[in-house]
Amino acid sequence: MALRKHTYRAALAAALGAFTTLSTLAVAAPDTPLESGHEYLAVTNYPNNLSVIDTATETVYKTCSLPDAYGPGTMQISPDKKRAYVLNNHYGDLYGIDLDSCKTVFHAALSQSWDERARAMFSIALSPDGKEIYSVVNPTKMNRDSYEVQAPRLEVWSTDGGLEAKPVRTFPAPRQTTMMQAADDGSLFIIGPAVYRMNVHTGKVDVAAPLRDWKRPLHGEPDVLYVWPQQRPQHTFNLLYTADRFPDEKKDPEKAQTMYGYIDIDLATGKTTLKDFAPFTEIYFSGGISPKDPNIMYGVLNRLAKYDVKDEKLLKSVPLDHSYYCLTLDKAGKKIYLAGTFNTVAVYDADTLEKLKDIPVPGGDMAITTAQIFTR
Repeated sequence: MALRKHTYRAALAAALGAFTTLSTLAVAAPDTPLESGHEYLAVTNYPNNLSVIDTATETVYKTCSLPDAYGPGTMQISPDKKRAYVLNNHYGDLYGIDLDSCKTVFHAALSQSWDERARAMFSIALSPDGKEIYSVVNPTKMNRDSYEVQAPRLEVWSTDGGLEAKPVRTFPAPRQTTMMQAADDGSLFIIGPAVYRMNVHTGKVDVAAPLRDWKRPLHGEPDVLYVWPQQRPQHTFNLLYTADRFPDEKKDPEKAQTMYGYIDIDLATGKTTLKDFAPFTEIYFSGGISPKDPNIMYGVLNRLAKYDVKDEKLLKSVPLDHSYYCLTLDKAGKKIYLAGTFNTVAVYDADTLEKLKDIPVPGGDMAITTAQIFTR
């Protein structure tokens, strides 16, 4: 009985200590401006927060409360680094948050009529000048006694549309698409059965790189599970794939080696690269190429792993205290930030994979947040 009391008191003390720590994390008031020249990491989490972490101090700089409901928390930072745009409210609305004041300055409902329910699957992107925001929307007509699936559409809004923004243009869009990013020339790269490139002014769509129907020599059909449209320091758009690779043209399944690879799109030139980087040994939910060495690739889910791309070799891996979904690197390529699932951001040394710190964020878990690194 005494042991039970001691255990209970210890657990209660730990819980209260954790609560106290979390309640004092936000060192700045919500309306405290960000500092010019500082690098920050932005994440979203339950119940409906957007936290900005100062990467110099590895602490939460401030936390903004978001309107309506959480989910999925997919985020994009505006080109001037003054706003965060979030796909939220159960995949049904877009919000623009002023990062200095924490005020909501933009809102767009994806549904365009009273009898429609529309959702976007991690689909949010900004034009290079920050004047427009895009989303591929999947609408369903809500009939009295049935649901009627409608064709997907690209919706385009002006970011100065205020709190009741309406689309300024709409176009038919490919089916089964998820995340996207805009290139410097204004074209929109959209991930789906292929890597599509869309003209946001005419609606014309072409294939920038085939995926499901690719004709890569000695490769089988690829599989892609990736929903984190991160704005990388290298100004690229990338994601992971897995695919069987065969030793010869016979393509004997018994002799196939399943490989991990990445798709990398240079947003300045539009060039798309597909490259295997290692044999498949475990599932990674996200990954990233080192900003300081393009031959180094990282992946994360239940372990953090580091690969030599050229030699297709695992250099090192370390166990994690729990799963992490979203891997982000700082601009210098010296630190790795792991986000998603629980309510702590883990910081690792990019060279040694040594754990440096846990950064708790106020509130609950981050779920499938898209963590974004940026410099004001």
